[in-house]
Amino acid sequence: MPRLPQHIADAGYRPGEPLVLGLQHRDDPPLFHAQGLTATGGTLTATTPVYAASLSKQITAACAALLVQQGALDLGSAVSDWLPQLPAWAKAVRLRHLLHHIAALPPDAEIDALMNGDRTSHGVIRALTRFPALQGRPGSEYVYSNAGYVCLAAAVERAADQPLHGFAHHHLFAPLAMNDTCYWPGPAPAPPGAAPLARRHPAPLSLGDGGVWTTARDLLRWSQALNGDELGISALLQTPGRLEDGTPIDYAWGMGVRTHAGHRVYRHGGGWWGLRARLARLPGLGVSVVLIAIADDTERLGDLLSGLLDEVT
Repeated sequence: MPRLPQHIADAGYRPGEPLVLGLQHRDDPPLFHAQGLTATGGTLTATTPVYAASLSKQITAACAALLVQQGALDLGSAVSDWLPQLPAWAKAVRLRHLLHHIAALPPDAEIDALMNGDRTSHGVIRALTRFPALQGRPGSEYVYSNAGYVCLAAAVERAADQPLHGFAHHHLFAPLAMNDTCYWPGPAPAPPGAAPLARRHPAPLSLGDGGVWTTARDLLRWSQALNGDELGISALLQTPGRLEDGTPIDYAWGMGVRTHAGHRVYRHGGGWWGLRARLARLPGLGVSVVLIAIADDTERLGDLLSGLLDEVT
């Protein structure tokens, strides 16, 4: 794409700012652009492991989809069946509610306030046990929830009878040759060799809502595999959710459902202190776009993605 440097400049990124971009069209060779340094002074490349933040959600959803196909996971089952330590309100919450962010769970900010710095899956679920009731009715409205995907991941682990990182490696990462991708539960804040985040704000160690460390190359491989339905679950992952009254929402399985210039786009963002990420794919065109900025607290990646989508469509 000859205008790539111009798109990056138009979005407001200077040449030295750490940014990695991946773009691929069908079976054409992938195109990568990387610039800047990591926090430890290393050169940022398409093969530098970085935190995926909420891009992890579609991978968690894919694990759930595989178990649904195997008959090991029923999305209509109550969350209390999988996490009996939660209060009585969990009997009214279904796994499908977690999947589509319609579970009426407490706001993430209120959950965070009770975690006392324990940003692990255990810390999130333990904080949820301190809420005696839900403020809304499950299935009545869309409200984005990180905690919901932590609970979903816990259900996946129990249905699979193995840790999430092992299931994902065996069923997703190894088959797709995503050799630099893993769920990272700690205890160190980042996997060996990865580009760490700011020392004051290390990546959370919760799994499901986040937890994946990967590279731009692997993310592009992941996205194109979904475009080509290599895992046999793309139709399921792309199915938008519905509220209990039948109202459709524009969120499928760990990915938003949008259109751009008349083309269906499945996309998601990710963010943490000093990190912004975007992943978008257009199955009809066989196109995937990956964007990761590792020292960025702005929303410039949205402008960059829009410019790139304008070009590819």
